[in-house]
Amino acid sequence: MPAPYRIAVLASGRGSNLQAILDAITTGRLDAQVAGVFSDRPAAPALERARAARIPAFAAEPRDFGSRDAHEAELFGHVARAEPDLVVCAGYMRLIGAATVEAWTGRMVNIHPSLLPAFKGLHTHRQALQAGVAEHGCSVHYVTAELDGGPVVSQARVPVLPGDDEPALAARVLGREHPLLVATLRLLVSRRVQLGPSGVLLDGEPLAAPLRLDSAGVLHRPDLQPD
Repeated sequence: MPAPYRIAVLASGRGSNLQAILDAITTGRLDAQVAGVFSDRPAAPALERARAARIPAFAAEPRDFGSRDAHEAELFGHVARAEPDLVVCAGYMRLIGAATVEAWTGRMVNIHPSLLPAFKGLHTHRQALQAGVAEHGCSVHYVTAELDGGPVVSQARVPVLPGDDEPALAARVLGREHPLLVATLRLLVSRRVQLGPSGVLLDGEPLAAPLRLDSAGVLHRPDLQPD
């Protein structure tokens, strides 16, 4: 039998996307294992979720190091020792340096709470409300040295409703983040999705637009199947 596909998860906060991954593995919807959970915050609840599931957990606090490079060398040294096939940034709140990103090119993805390329960085829900958009959502993309700028694999959309505030919109988006991440990881684990020289490949063919999650939690090519 082939060795299980190994995922390393980077998280800075509560770890709800990590829990979605763990639940998908437990129920057989994702054929993989979490090889380790890594954080820049020793008190991150994501680490407690990992330990409760008997998954190795490690934190390196940036202020304990003299530079970002030193911090990343320590953190990603532990990531490398876990021997992951894929690194998933799931609520990891630090910008990763170019040298580290280059070392993991094509093997690191991030889930971001906006429809990239719109609303990069922090406070995406506030940005969406201030811009007055009708739709918001979340994206899974390959990590590059550009903040939230890597090739987008998949997206899920939600309406922006009259009277929405940041918490209401954030909750609606989070409800789509979990199925989007799991559905995208299923494609990555099966190696149907890869990063090619000029962008994302699906089954070896260039992807013209990000895959889109439907209401049943299934990813489709929007150019072939409308919502």
